[in-house]
Amino acid sequence: MNEVDFLVIGSGSGLDVANAAANRGQSVAVVDKGPLGGTCLNRGCIPSKMLLYHADVLETVERAAQFHIDAEVTDVEFSEIVREVNEEVESDSDSIRRGLRSSSRHDLYEGEGRFVDERTVEIVGGEDDGTRVRAETVLIAAGTRPSIPAIDGIEDVEYLTSTEALQLETPPERLVIVGGGYIAAELAHFFDTFGSDVTIVGRRPNLLPETDEEVAEAFTERYADRFTVHAGHAATAVSETGGTITVEAHPYEYGEGGGIDDTETVTVSGDTLLVAAGRTPNSDTLDLDAAGVETDDCGFVETDEYLRTTAEGVWALGDVVGEYLLKHSANHEARAVARNLFGDGLEPVDYTAMPYAVFASPEVAGVGAGEAALREAGREYATRTYRYDQTARGSAMKADGFVKALIDLDGNILGCHIIGPDAADLVQEVVVAMKAGSGTVQDIRQSVHIHPALSEVVQRAFAGQFSRGDNSGHSD
Repeated sequence: MNEVDFLVIGSGSGLDVANAAANRGQSVAVVDKGPLGGTCLNRGCIPSKMLLYHADVLETVERAAQFHIDAEVTDVEFSEIVREVNEEVESDSDSIRRGLRSSSRHDLYEGEGRFVDERTVEIVGGEDDGTRVRAETVLIAAGTRPSIPAIDGIEDVEYLTSTEALQLETPPERLVIVGGGYIAAELAHFFDTFGSDVTIVGRRPNLLPETDEEVAEAFTERYADRFTVHAGHAATAVSETGGTITVEAHPYEYGEGGGIDDTETVTVSGDTLLVAAGRTPNSDTLDLDAAGVETDDCGFVETDEYLRTTAEGVWALGDVVGEYLLKHSANHEARAVARNLFGDGLEPVDYTAMPYAVFASPEVAGVGAGEAALREAGREYATRTYRYDQTARGSAMKADGFVKALIDLDGNILGCHIIGPDAADLVQEVVVAMKAGSGTVQDIRQSVHIHPALSEVVQRAFAGQFSRGDNSGHSD
């Protein structure tokens, strides 16, 4: 049996903690079945956002007529776009592998890690199959994989998940997407821009249901103008005949006491089915019972506020924990684990002002609470919405979107949600105000904003009269 000071299962953000251990002179083992670099690099945010930027460029050209510019796209080398992106991703992954292989401070075990006891992991598969490694400290950073819902007939048809969709070298003619979250939204934008006829079936009343309700409603309306959208419908059956895939869906009422209404049926068809119905944790591959590591009802690893699991000496971070399934959250958690392992004392993970972004068209981003959550919690709040086209830059861009600010009655920022161009960049100002500033509207009101930059839409959203929540009409 091999013995090391520190072992990490997964080579995404967990690798940052492994490197921190190695830099302190500890012996380190990295266990990953590959490709190295984690979900974000290989199957998630990096390839998807690289591909989406190509779609944004094409969309910009196609909008040129709105600005009295005669532009025409004469050719699109779709296969070259996809091939170039995936080759770059593979190169980056190979670089990580070579770095670990050549390092005198790391031992790389390429295979699936499974616990044998509390801090002993056995490698399954690959050239290290059967090898056991014991560590003083183990970090679980095994991530998630696409979730496949229980749909009648799903096991009998060919379907894609986001993993395969990012590698298609020809866009589908007719694409049916089951799912209404950010993965569905982004891939719908990508394939539609390159010529696919897209239909979306999502069981929640709006697409992007985790965003603020007003943003989700606006986004769903925009997508309904662009695609065939069946929001509030659950896919219940799927079949394939002669290369055509047919999905049967029924109205779905979300929430307690709700469920499927089988008195009405919607049938949609296409040549390609994409299942984008969320993610499931890889905890079920790890034999966690052998280590005494507990999970919740959804399979996410249970941790305390310091990211320690229920087993002594075993920590966890990233998507497998399920707090936020975001790469920047995993990076944030990696810094917290490194600090708690190698610092002077334990500090809870601070999830204050954790932002999110959806790189669709329109782009969506936000931070903090949404209005529905504030109502449900019984919080007193005030809100103000400001449209892009009310600023000089937004008007010049012919931008359709808005910034929605939410504050408490003392002026503390509770949340901010944006739909429109550069939303992911614009929200960062609010994140900084909430995290590093006073956390009040004064941080934004008193900051000088460049005129006529697009950031004025954020400034003005926080600068004017707020209306008290619950439609009372009272101004703050």
